[in-house]
Amino acid sequence: MKSDAIKQALLDSYARDGGINHLDGVNLPSQDTVTELARDFMHVLFPGYFENTSLAKDAVPAWLDRLLAKIEQRLSTEIEKSLRFAQDPHPAASARRITTELLTQLPEIRRVVQTDVQAAFTGDPAALNIEEIILAYPCVLVISLQRIAHILYQQKVPLLPRMLTEYGHERTGVDIHPGARLGTHFFIDHCSGVVIGETATIGNHVKLYQGVTLGAKSFELDAAGNPVKGGKRHPDIGDHVTIYAHATILGGDTQIGAHTVIGGNVWLLTSVPAHSIAYYKGDDLVIRPRHQQEALIMEAGDWSI
Repeated sequence: MKSDAIKQALLDSYARDGGINHLDGVNLPSQDTVTELARDFMHVLFPGYFENTSLAKDAVPAWLDRLLAKIEQRLSTEIEKSLRFAQDPHPAASARRITTELLTQLPEIRRVVQTDVQAAFTGDPAALNIEEIILAYPCVLVISLQRIAHILYQQKVPLLPRMLTEYGHERTGVDIHPGARLGTHFFIDHCSGVVIGETATIGNHVKLYQGVTLGAKSFELDAAGNPVKGGKRHPDIGDHVTIYAHATILGGDTQIGAHTVIGGNVWLLTSVPAHSIAYYKGDDLVIRPRHQQEALIMEAGDWSI
């Protein structure tokens, strides 16, 4: 097929197959710029870790001036694009306000992210040092970016929060919606195939393994058969909970109590009390108080649970 014929076929497609064109519309956020923002945010959160050369302490103020100026300009521009898409009546002013709010919260984000790094180091016996965690553990990237994107989500910025978390998803295989609320000391071991939905809440000192899903049971449909947006659809996870590989926990009214352990491959549609353990014995789901289960394991000499 000659180039003119290809061109005409594509033009015909643009005219015929609408819905995936964005022509004569507002300028949308740039994927390339969002990628640069994600990388720059990681530099700010972890100074000296991702530089091409060593960063001396006395050089940090000038380095930070340059980096913050770059982030502020790009972030404000991309937020403004997002707000124009949402038909905000004052997109430029709103973008400047939201940019300032996010940058102001970076020290607090660093405080919380430090707890995530410590949780990874404490929670993985294979980890040799903090440097290895920050440089090589994908959970650091995806959780850190989600915490930043969550602020934009709270400010009702469209498009951009999902683009930031999708950069982390693409890099790590972990999909955390920017709306999810994460507590401190959060660790995702092996960090692959985890999905955390928009309305999920996760307490402090929670550890997930690979393949865990915190999802929705089903979607309420309107009269036209379309999913109803909004509403609580995803579970709440209490403090000091461990969820092992490929467990699936669904539903907005599902609550996992504090100090509970969810075994691998468990499928849960109902709440589990605090201080419990849930696991499969044959084809049956067993939920016991943890102290009772631990006594049974010790008595039987079976440490496989």
